[in-house]
Parts: sequence; structure tokens; C-alpha cells
Amino acid sequence: MNCRSEVLEVTVEARQVEEAMLALLHTILLHRSTGKFHYKKEGTYSIGTVGTQDIDCDFIDFTFVRVSSEELDRMIRKAVSEFKDALSNSGSDGMGQISLEFYQKKKSRWPFSDECIPWEVWSIKVNVVNLANEQERQICREKVGEKLGEKVINVVEVINRHEYLPKMPTQSEVDNVFDTTLKDVQPYLYKITYQITDSLGTSVSTTMRRLIKDTLAL
Repeated sequence: MNCRSEVLEVTVEARQVEEAMLALLHTILLHRSTGKFHYKKEGTYSIGTVGTQDIDCDFIDFTFVRVSSEELDRMIRKAVSEFKDALSNSGSDGMGQISLEFYQKKKSRWPFSDECIPWEVWSIKVNVVNLANEQERQICREKVGEKLGEKVINVVEVINRHEYLPKMPTQSEVDNVFDTTLKDVQPYLYKITYQITDSLGTSVSTTMRRLIKDTLAL
């Protein structure tokens, strides 16, 4: 099986990291989740509904839509919070990457553990910049909102392509494809990982500052 790989990149100030990551990860998971399966008999099932919720960001001019599952939100927030803390501990400027990997399990014979086979990976590269004053922060607030809007459209376009998805499982195999531990939604099996780089490329920092200065000059 070929694993699809998609890369997104955003440049933000430190206080925007959490909201930007939540917006992108929740957007992806919104399209990679279903309602709970209710099996009547083997091979016959109905799928519950998935509620949605609009979330307004505090530090970015942006509103995103997420699945209205508090359990799923807590899990995503925990991973993003750990990533944000690791970024802030790396220095005043930093660069990192958070990845959302979807996988399915392949049963192995005892005593071997199940094999996890990835079928789609989203990598979000994050560049953190320091801004000089509140005027620059306000411009950054607007520009990051515009960029996130573009990224969300990009995510939807990619997901709408007719590419591989795990086939709908039988009742006995549903745990090999979906996370069934949540009571109100059923995302495809996924895991979130991250890595941190200590220094930020000057080209990225310079590009953001030039964008802000160009806006100030208007």
C-alpha cells in the first residue's frame, strides 16, 4: 500500500501556534471521521450523525469548523499543547513539525503485535517568529487568518480526490480501521507526533517581516 503524504507550512507568532494547529488538525479530522457504527447483524449497519461546531480563534482572525466531540477535542488539544510547549522551550524563535498519521491495523499471529500500516500522513511545518510591536501583531493576526483559509481549502481539495481509503470493515474488524473508543464520533485510526528544530531559517522570518512591512506601507 502506498501512503499518501501531504505537507502544509505556516508562519505564526508564539501565541498563535495552538490555534493554528487546532484549526488545521480539526479540519483534517472533520473529514476523516464518521458517526458511530451501529451493527444490526454482520454486514448490516447504520451510521450515526456527526455534529459540527464553529470555533472562533482569539489570536487569529479565523473561524474553523470541528467535530462537536469534547473527547476528540481534548485528545487533539493535549497533543497540540505538548507541541507548543516543546516549541517554546526550544528558544525565542523556533521551527517544528507536527504530523497527523492515519493507519490501519493488520492482525499478526501470536506472539507478534499487530502491524500498523499508514495510508495517509499530514505534516504541518511551523515557523515561529517574534514581532516588534502591537501593530505588527495585528497585521500578523490578519495575515495568518488569510493563510489558514487557504490551507483549509487546500485540505478539502486533497481530501475530495478519489484516492485510497480503507474499505468499510465488518463488525469484527472495525477496530482495525476506526478508533471506536469515543462515544460520539468515530475517526479513522490516527496518531499525532511532532519534532522540533532549534533554529528558524532566516528566509522564513524575513518573508513574514517583509509581508508585515509592506502592509504597514500601504
